[in-house]
Amino acid sequence: MLIPGPLHCKLNYMNRGIVFFVLLISVSGVMAQDTTRLSLLFAGDVMGHDSQIASAYDASRKAYDYTSCFQLMKPYIESADLAIANLEVTLAGPPYKGYPQFSSPDVLALNLKQSGFDALVTANNHSADRGKRGIERTIVMLDSFKIPHAGTYKDSTSRAIQHPLMLYKNGFSIALLNYTYGTNGLPVHKPNIVNMLDTALMRKDLLKAKALKPDVIIVFTHWGAEYQSLPSKAQKNITEHCFKYGAQLVIGAHPHVIQPMEWRKNKNQFVAYSLGNYVSGQRKRYTDGGALAYVEMEKVIFGEDSTTTRIDSAGYYLQWVYRTADAKKDYYMLPVSDGDVKNKAFVKDQASEDAYDLFVSDSRALYTKHNKHVNEIKATPQPDRISYKVLLDVTVVGEEPWDILTSQRLYLWGVDRDDRPDGSVFWLSGNFATAEEAGRYLERYKAQHANARIVVYKDRILVE
Repeated sequence: MLIPGPLHCKLNYMNRGIVFFVLLISVSGVMAQDTTRLSLLFAGDVMGHDSQIASAYDASRKAYDYTSCFQLMKPYIESADLAIANLEVTLAGPPYKGYPQFSSPDVLALNLKQSGFDALVTANNHSADRGKRGIERTIVMLDSFKIPHAGTYKDSTSRAIQHPLMLYKNGFSIALLNYTYGTNGLPVHKPNIVNMLDTALMRKDLLKAKALKPDVIIVFTHWGAEYQSLPSKAQKNITEHCFKYGAQLVIGAHPHVIQPMEWRKNKNQFVAYSLGNYVSGQRKRYTDGGALAYVEMEKVIFGEDSTTTRIDSAGYYLQWVYRTADAKKDYYMLPVSDGDVKNKAFVKDQASEDAYDLFVSDSRALYTKHNKHVNEIKATPQPDRISYKVLLDVTVVGEEPWDILTSQRLYLWGVDRDDRPDGSVFWLSGNFATAEEAGRYLERYKAQHANARIVVYKDRILVE
């Protein structure tokens, strides 16, 4: 669960995420140097072509379902504390249609959340495909699914409150900004707003974000020339503009093919110029897959008002979109890791196997030549991880404990929310590797929360 700070009027909900960190406190109880980690994962374009819509339809239930398409990627997406993708369709309702003016079934967004994505960006060249209804209904549906989002807004008031999108997770505060180069010439009707790649506007927004004093500022951009494997001069210039005014991470989408990634270690900056297609109906060479950028952040707290945040590691996963050759023409996303043989076993025809091989070899060749300090991650994420959290309070939906939310700066590792099946809400702080570490943290706040206790999570599920 990610929750916004007191400057925001609403809650942004998230119910998952295990952080990898070690809390260091001296035996005497005096705070030493506390360290926490946050893993970030970014995916490219989530498209909704006609063939994808047809594949997702279950005639027996008369309903759409993308679960099987995403099932093999779920462990990878869930492995990150915070996963973000570009939703490059509208949720404008029926009739559902792909290119050139997209409207996908609402369940696409819900299934993305269920597969592990925590937030979506919506500013892209297809934002205005279905006019005012498309922009506004997309926002309404994402809100109904409790999916935080950035990039498009009903009006200027909404934008002023919600942009940048502030997310809090495991002691990190994250500012997310999102922009697009345009909307394919389609008008954005007032009062609706789609964030545009305007350097003056971006400078103003970045300064606003910086004033909120987040640990990380992320700019997710929709830019570049389609089907070009190297970034343009304009992409590079905008990247430098973002870094100049405080961004640490710049993530790109739109070209529908992957472009290089750079981790500038000496400057504590990361850019992925294009992540390609996360999922789409495109089958041409270079377009039938994409990359997932994986970044781990480290935050060190030296005192109540002294912290530093840095990029600790950066890597990528490759993922390929398989469309079966049988009459069903089903879509499945295949991770390229832990050995190609395992993933190829899912592919049943030679033409698809050859296309898989070509995508992998093309992608590795590009990244080997052009990436800077960003290498491929080939290991499969490991399940069955245990973490210990401090349960601060339990409430019911609609009765938010504002004393916790508005004073979360009192808590070194933030305050997260877990909606329980019985309708109650757990308010949690910290995410520890051992019960002993959780116990030391609990001691800090026992005076404020007499009933606080340690709870155990296994793979983000409460076990006791």
